[in-house]
Amino acid sequence: MDELKPRLAAALASHDLTAAAAHLAAAPPQEVAAALATLEPESSAVAFRLLPRHRALAVFEGLTPTAQHELVQLLGEDEVVAVFAGLDPDDRVGLLDELPAAVATRLLRQVDDDARAATAVVLGYPRGSVGRRMSPQFVDVRPEHTLREALDRVRERGHRSETIYTVPVVDDSRRLVGVVSLRDLLLHDPADAVADHLARPIVAHAEEDAEQAARRCVERRVLALPVVDGEDRLVGLLTVDDATRIVAAAGDEDAARAGGAEPLHRPYLLSSVRAITRTRVVWLLVLGLSAVLTVNVLELFEGTLAEHVVLALFIPLLTGIGGNTGSQAATTVTRALATGEASPRDLGRVAFKEMRTGLLLGAVLGSLGWAVASLVYSPSIGTVVGLTLVAVCTMAATVGGTTPLVARAAGVDPAVVSTPFITTFCDATGLLVYFTIARAVLGL
Repeated sequence: MDELKPRLAAALASHDLTAAAAHLAAAPPQEVAAALATLEPESSAVAFRLLPRHRALAVFEGLTPTAQHELVQLLGEDEVVAVFAGLDPDDRVGLLDELPAAVATRLLRQVDDDARAATAVVLGYPRGSVGRRMSPQFVDVRPEHTLREALDRVRERGHRSETIYTVPVVDDSRRLVGVVSLRDLLLHDPADAVADHLARPIVAHAEEDAEQAARRCVERRVLALPVVDGEDRLVGLLTVDDATRIVAAAGDEDAARAGGAEPLHRPYLLSSVRAITRTRVVWLLVLGLSAVLTVNVLELFEGTLAEHVVLALFIPLLTGIGGNTGSQAATTVTRALATGEASPRDLGRVAFKEMRTGLLLGAVLGSLGWAVASLVYSPSIGTVVGLTLVAVCTMAATVGGTTPLVARAAGVDPAVVSTPFITTFCDATGLLVYFTIARAVLGL
């Protein structure tokens, strides 16, 4: 992409469409899609029109739903319908979710009945579920089939399936009983029964969270994850390429939210100032309102500050360490939740582990704070700072570690609540602890 993008951009800027078409023809579809995503929408649409129809579909599938939406707005209706009809059902649904309702309805009306029916299956599941991201087009076989019969079935129906490398095996009621790989169909005795080569499948339930199912698919290194309904009937497959895209998108979202912002849906340099502002302003408003609590705490201890002004010098240090300690714990546990290493039922274990971790961190930082503050000011001030660091680190780590688990149990994205909640809690509560210890130690 590093080579294609400047060459393609230069050709389009000079209106040399012949050269642009040559550059596009020489690059694989994935590289073309990555290059188009970094161009201005108008230039991207011009380049897309230079692609042959069969390559245009592969490139379009490689774009993000937001980039697809922008391209659809600039292409002619016939071009859009041709591309839309060629997409896999799950990719069609991803695009429909981005489009205005009127446009989505018009597109659905213009595809054939089979495509419309397959798309309707995926649309029937909730947003965010794996059913919404699966492909309902697959080749299945029966346990009693021979490998030869199963392979013939793959040859007959495989062109309509998104993947043929993992073949689900179902009974007469369409309940999933196992999977067989294409490798087994090709390499073993064709007279063998499929039942003799069954592998136990790793499955996902259609209404399960798509990110959790996708991570399971990627981590277990399976080419496709069978998706079943509440009665274990096979309804679709989640392919590894779709799972990888889901995990990557979730990682981008979590990283943005951990920094107190929403993810950008376009490359940074192509995003408008208004769009970037919109992703950040909500969190800044939340954090700004939470600062009112900190001000109220300072007002409560105004007299204490008046008697020992030096205490004010350590407020940024203590609130900063408390917030960072809580954020570190929250980030670690959020990651553990995402990878399946922890779950809400582990709340007690996580709280105990983070409490001990925070206590050890507090002991190290508190000892250093006590030594510095005692040397520069007085042993009593050093004692206040040291004890506060121990208490704040212990409290912040415990709260930071348990907040993602509580959020997940409540059905809320842990990345959404962790940063603002922990910042607010650590600032306000840390100051309460600080001034309480100061009054006790200094006899105020």
